[in-house]
Amino acid sequence: MVESVKGGRIFADDNIVHGPMFSWLNSSDKDDDDDNDIYSGNPRPSNASMPPATSRCPQFDTEQPMVVDNPIYEPTTLSPLSKSPWSTHVNDPPPPPQDQNFSANNVLLGSLIREEGHIYSLAATKGLLYTGSDSKNIRVWKNQKEFSGFKSNSGLVKAIVIARDKIFTGHQDGRIRVWKVSNKNPSIHKRVATLPTLKNYIKCSMKPSNYVEVRRHRNVLWIKHFDAISCLSLTEDHSLLYSASWDKTFKVWRTSNFKCLESVTAHDDAVNSLVVGFDGLVFTGSADRTVKVWRREVQGKGTKHFFSQTLLKQECAVTALAVNPDATYLYCGSSDGIVNYWEREKSLSHGGVLKGHKLAVLCLASAGNLVFSGSADMAICVWRRSTNGEHICVSILTGHTGPVKCLAVEKDDETTGGGERRWVMYSGSLDKSVNMWSVSEQTPAMGSEQNVQQKQRYSKELRSTLSFSSLGRVGSRRF
Repeated sequence: MVESVKGGRIFADDNIVHGPMFSWLNSSDKDDDDDNDIYSGNPRPSNASMPPATSRCPQFDTEQPMVVDNPIYEPTTLSPLSKSPWSTHVNDPPPPPQDQNFSANNVLLGSLIREEGHIYSLAATKGLLYTGSDSKNIRVWKNQKEFSGFKSNSGLVKAIVIARDKIFTGHQDGRIRVWKVSNKNPSIHKRVATLPTLKNYIKCSMKPSNYVEVRRHRNVLWIKHFDAISCLSLTEDHSLLYSASWDKTFKVWRTSNFKCLESVTAHDDAVNSLVVGFDGLVFTGSADRTVKVWRREVQGKGTKHFFSQTLLKQECAVTALAVNPDATYLYCGSSDGIVNYWEREKSLSHGGVLKGHKLAVLCLASAGNLVFSGSADMAICVWRRSTNGEHICVSILTGHTGPVKCLAVEKDDETTGGGERRWVMYSGSLDKSVNMWSVSEQTPAMGSEQNVQQKQRYSKELRSTLSFSSLGRVGSRRF
């Protein structure tokens, strides 16, 4: 049952799209395990002696000291695109929208399928799609084809954000890597820093007061995350970068010089999500089952964050946060499959709940008047917000065979016309694929009889394809 509850009213409407099935490729990454992080688009010979990339999630060893990467590397002709383990499945473009034909409004455009490596992070900008997985590569896509790629000597890429010509990636090893797009060749990405930088790390280590106790008999520098990074977020002017971690903290970085300005112990358990909001507010969601609000103040050359309030305290972990583009609504996904939301114009009063998933909500995204929620139940719910703040589920997008871990949305300028706004939505899953969807804001609601029939079909598919081995990674409170 898909429900939107607001002020005691229940809305029940949805449409369902069933994506085509696909087969896996019998190929693997053969990337070098050296420290070369710069690649051009030129092919290179494969190295048969190198072991293939594994699809298992690497374990994070918190007892190992952090080794800071050399921040500058010279370009090389090597490329991770040789012997690519990816394949592209492109569907025909959608027909012109019709008033009551949902399939013409929200359709699966195609899939990027990888034999090895679950997809953990996505970012889209200016027609380019960045994908991060548990391999060492970040792939770049253009027009559903491989455009470029770059490689880190760390494995799992947990988060990707883009600030103009810089790309920030957060990793399982607790470090942030900074990449710069070449001015001469946009397919070349050069790593320019690893956060914390070597200079700041050494300078900070000179003072004993800069060490904090993270567990009994173990101290670390406050500028260093000692557990996996769960998410990254940028301020609107891209001057500040926020990193949240399973170490219960979030840190603030200045993007101009990569200096760590502040570290805040925000929760009693892993911080699963952080989003920079409106009016200088920052929102954090945690495995301690709370959503907290922090107020940012500029103090000299640094920042200071003060705890403002706890928006939510519940019985299940908070797994995802998102703010809509107009900065008027805050959305929160939880491990019980429910999405809560708050309204800015009403002093962050609770607006209602969106009930459409059977398992944990793992990711959220918003574009225009639409809200997208991806879940461990392998489905993506598309919610449309009306002018009075009411939400209705207009679509349930199915096509993945594993939990939907990340989402990214970009405006579709090519097919937008006649007053209709369309979006290209990318969904990354633990089934090792990225699906590309064309979604319209004018998607009509279907009749109640069709609604019931498609919900029944969705429930049947969920029971028949649910993989407990795939869900094992999201079964804990850390997401």
